[in-house]
Amino acid sequence: MKLTILSTSDVHGYLYPTNYSTPDNAAPYGLLKAATVIRQQKQAAAADDWVIAIENGDLIQGSPLTSYVARHPDDQSVFTQLTSQIGYDVGVLGNHEFNYGLDYLRQCEQDRNYPILGANISGHAAPTIVDAPCQILENKGIRVAIIGLTTAFISHWEQADHIKNLKFESIVPVTKRLVDKLRNQVDVIVVAYHGGFERDLQTGEPTERLTGENEAMALLKAVPGIDALVTGHQHRQIAAVINGVPVTQPGERGIVVGKITLQVENGQVAQPTAELLATADAPVAAALAAQVAPLEQKVQAWLDQPVGRNAGAAMTVTAPLQARLHNHPYLDFINQVQSDATGTAISCTALFNDEVQGYQKQITLRQILNSYVYPNTLVVEEITGADLKAALERCASFFVRRADGQIEVASEFKTPKVQLYNYDVYRGIDYTFDLRQPSGERVVRLQYQGRDVTPLQKLKIVLNQYRGNGGGNYPMYSADKVVQEYPLDMTELIQHYFEVHPTVMAVMPENFQVKY
Repeated sequence: MKLTILSTSDVHGYLYPTNYSTPDNAAPYGLLKAATVIRQQKQAAAADDWVIAIENGDLIQGSPLTSYVARHPDDQSVFTQLTSQIGYDVGVLGNHEFNYGLDYLRQCEQDRNYPILGANISGHAAPTIVDAPCQILENKGIRVAIIGLTTAFISHWEQADHIKNLKFESIVPVTKRLVDKLRNQVDVIVVAYHGGFERDLQTGEPTERLTGENEAMALLKAVPGIDALVTGHQHRQIAAVINGVPVTQPGERGIVVGKITLQVENGQVAQPTAELLATADAPVAAALAAQVAPLEQKVQAWLDQPVGRNAGAAMTVTAPLQARLHNHPYLDFINQVQSDATGTAISCTALFNDEVQGYQKQITLRQILNSYVYPNTLVVEEITGADLKAALERCASFFVRRADGQIEVASEFKTPKVQLYNYDVYRGIDYTFDLRQPSGERVVRLQYQGRDVTPLQKLKIVLNQYRGNGGGNYPMYSADKVVQEYPLDMTELIQHYFEVHPTVMAVMPENFQVKY
């Protein structure tokens, strides 16, 4: 029998092929396109072939559509209504599934006809969101076990009340126990992991700090007996066979579908292959599109609501690298909102990706949600001057000065996963980077209220909760330094700011300089 394992991951609520930048935007991705590819693969399968489909997490958060759905409970079952009709056999939870809390997650899981797997998720609340650690499927006498796993690093990012009574364990010992148990019960073991690779696929050298966020290479090394591995989380496009195990990672937003094939005969697995199927040229699944069209129309109308006006410096972002290198009125405005909401003078924020366009003169909800793409809440932390300087040195390492004097983004922030959101710009301090200096010695000026910041000086700073928990390799920020938490997410705080200040006067900040 030829066994095919199809997968999507990190769709992030992009159902239609649009990035929502304009009402008529057309993009080469989306779950409705991936649905067509999955159906085509199933229809093309021979009578004796078996096609299994896996939804590998981060489905229900991440797009303007999900921002709308999070505020409208009647629409929250749309995701699993679609995936059930597409024909997924199992699902896995991603880290962003928890961003709006467990009640929202349970609402989104309604009306599905497949199990959610989570072998490394335990605790009192686990049975309310996870059906089983694994699922055994059988077809024509062939038994396939699918083990579902989620990155164990969630507790380092997520708000505590969103994961109350849950525990996330390292995937390696959990999987080893299950594989040892299942090996003599089934013909094929498939692991579906919402996590990625912590080491280079060819050399095995670490590509990031080994925090446990991504453990796929450790899993393959420590747990023999895995026949296929589906990964995600990093938004990479991977199709490879590693030490005989076929591996896929299908990007984000449904831009590709992962495809693994195996030949299974007499309990033996052979001829493993891995590939990615592009969805760009696939039409949207017409029946599914018609089903969700009313929701899409409501979302598009909701996004075009005017919320405010800018009468100051331009907040449109046209040169992302320059915005990071010299600060920008849009970033300064976000920092102003954070400071205003918390009464905290020092604030930092990020230009999350190069798609961020900022705001026009007339500002709509569409612009807000397309520019601030995460449901971050805020925390205020009490830190030392040494902590602040260490954070700024981390930011300064974002840049590389080439021999010709030009500046580019350091490879650490681009590969293997693009992490532009891990560079921050600050408000409320005056600081200078000298990129001619070695990394770790680039902060040559750091002042607060006109005076040099000293290492033991106590300071308060407002950050989003991801950064406040140390996310992005910022260990100087941590939950034990939090002195206050703010439950509203940033897009709501931005809207509230415009309700009080319907016209804003954006300015080009002058507190940050770079020498190169």
